[in-house]
Amino acid sequence: MKKFRWSGFLFFIAILFVCATIFYSSYVASKIAIAERKYVSEWIEAQQTILSSKDSSNLNLATQISANNQDIPIIETNEKGIPTGNTLNLDTASIAADSLYLAKTLENFKDFCKTPIVLVISDSPYIANHYYYGPSKLLKEVEWYPFIQLLIIALFIFVAIGAIRTRYKNEQDKLWLGMAKETAHQLGTPVSSLQGWITLLKDKETKDPIVFEIEKDIERLQLISDRFGKIGSAPVLTRNNPFIEIERMVAYMKLRSSKQVVFECDLPEEALVMLSIPLFDWVLENLIKNALDATEGAGKITISASVQNKQVNILISDTGKGMDSQTANKIFEPGYTTKKRGWGLGLPLSKRIMESYHHGKLFVKYTEPEKGTTFCLQLPIAQ
Repeated sequence: MKKFRWSGFLFFIAILFVCATIFYSSYVASKIAIAERKYVSEWIEAQQTILSSKDSSNLNLATQISANNQDIPIIETNEKGIPTGNTLNLDTASIAADSLYLAKTLENFKDFCKTPIVLVISDSPYIANHYYYGPSKLLKEVEWYPFIQLLIIALFIFVAIGAIRTRYKNEQDKLWLGMAKETAHQLGTPVSSLQGWITLLKDKETKDPIVFEIEKDIERLQLISDRFGKIGSAPVLTRNNPFIEIERMVAYMKLRSSKQVVFECDLPEEALVMLSIPLFDWVLENLIKNALDATEGAGKITISASVQNKQVNILISDTGKGMDSQTANKIFEPGYTTKKRGWGLGLPLSKRIMESYHHGKLFVKYTEPEKGTTFCLQLPIAQ
């Protein structure tokens, strides 16, 4: 709770600091703008003095004021607003190259200074020069400063959030890794005991098929234990035919599901992909179990595959209850589940296995409430 309050307080201080900087920069910019208008007025008076005064002291002062303006751009027009050709601190090369450059710049200056500074040359007939000016480099820098500062602060916050999320994710990964290895350790003892009991039953020369099916289940438990124990280690990939593993998994799951669930397979004969058999079996088992749960003991599960563009596409479809779009968008999030019992880790782990280890994909190809769901597995052909 304290951590949340401190985070909120620091965020509030950061926002307050940015707002104060923007307001202060605006205040300083307005002061500079007022000072620059006054400075332009003095420059215009200096120009008039240079042209009309014969007093050497006034001329020296006017010349110095005139020479000091090296930054504020100025355009002179007549009383009708037509440029006279006299400019100051403008890019002469751009004026020569672009006939519209001066007119565009003049419009920008009119927007900036609103009203020109007028120098009346003659009352009768009325002749006057109007002077429009733009912002100096200093004024531009002051106006842009708060936005640059805001960008830097936003970048800092973005990097900080990224670092915090990465640290949190690493801590989560370590937690799940520890839980997986502890689960493997806890499963080891009862699995070994069950293997011993099966050996005793087989020594009695029993031919009951149930014993052999129990043995398959125990082997599956051993495989699951090995999987948990190897989490965090890089899996070994070998060239395998995924369709053989699919048929084997379907045969295993079919005997352990309701007889009212129909399994249908439409698979090519062969395709070689790089697989970790234990991890690929894990993915298949998760998807088929989800399909069985969706059918609720009665329905059809279809597994089909095709080879296209150097890629194996495996579709696992069911005629179960399906999902709405909101649920479909969340099912790969760790911890999300629609079941009363479950941790919501099966599909996220399956997706990670496919993408991180097999360089493939796992996604929902189709789903509709009360009509069913189709998951798609994609694996690249082994080179």
